[in-house]
Amino acid sequence: MNKIKLYVDDERPAPNGWVNVKSAEMAIKLLREGLVEELSLDHDLGRKKTGYDIILWMEKELMTGAFELPSVIKIHTANPVGRQKMIAAINSMLKKMEN
Repeated sequence: MNKIKLYVDDERPAPNGWVNVKSAEMAIKLLREGLVEELSLDHDLGRKKTGYDIILWMEKELMTGAFELPSVIKIHTANPVGRQKMIAAINSMLKKMEN
């Protein structure tokens, strides 16, 4: 099965070559299926869950050993506080993987 570049944003269109989803739930579904090779996240998704919730889900799944991170994770949010939280969580995840 072909892997995809997943762009998670409820307002901005995805760049060429990327698949756009507007919700954390749909992003998690595709991540769970192992279909995502690159991931670009917005923080504010206009719903209950955010891009940060997606990262928290990935961190939890990594602990089970049954999940592999996408090879590239980008943050494209305009929310500065959300960006910092997301970057810190990604760095924490990567550090745990090194140990």
